[in-house]
Amino acid sequence: MPRILLTILLLVSSVAHANTVLILGDSLSAGYRMNADQAWPRLLAEQWRREGRNVELVNASVSGDTTQGGLQRLPPLLERHQPSLVVLELGGNDGLRGLPPPLIERNLDTMIALADQAGARVVLTEIRLPPNYGRRYLEQFEGIFGKLAERHELPLLPFFVAPLLGENGMMMDDGIHPTAEAQPRIARQVHAFLTPYLEP
Repeated sequence: MPRILLTILLLVSSVAHANTVLILGDSLSAGYRMNADQAWPRLLAEQWRREGRNVELVNASVSGDTTQGGLQRLPPLLERHQPSLVVLELGGNDGLRGLPPPLIERNLDTMIALADQAGARVVLTEIRLPPNYGRRYLEQFEGIFGKLAERHELPLLPFFVAPLLGENGMMMDDGIHPTAEAQPRIARQVHAFLTPYLEP
């Protein structure tokens, strides 16, 4: 192969932009009480790799994180990884602590704006709470996600824990966190939803 053609091919290869997917979430995405290799983000990355897709998945999820914590962590993550797609899976811990829904909405809204300014597309994950938090609070909290998705015209990933509730072996004793056995199902659900939003 002529040297100049080889040089051009190497340059094209070096600037080819892989899809970088950043997942910013809490324990539902961090692999709570399990090996990181068992968690659905790792399984999702493996599925894309088997399909031959050029995707780098960065799982920046932290157990116990809130929207305020995510807001503080997001700017350096955007700068470092320059993702093409950001999946926001936050708000559950805010809700479990009974934090004001307007504050949760404001934090998520700011994160969406930051990701948009960085040139990343955002997928927002719907979050639901246990029914014992009172109807008024639940309506205010769970309404946040649809409202933000409509305002910013974002894809809204359905709450991936919902299909697992009530099924044997799918949920931990706390009734909040999916088990390791449930992770492949979550990965398949998220894969089906996210794959159309990858860059070709």
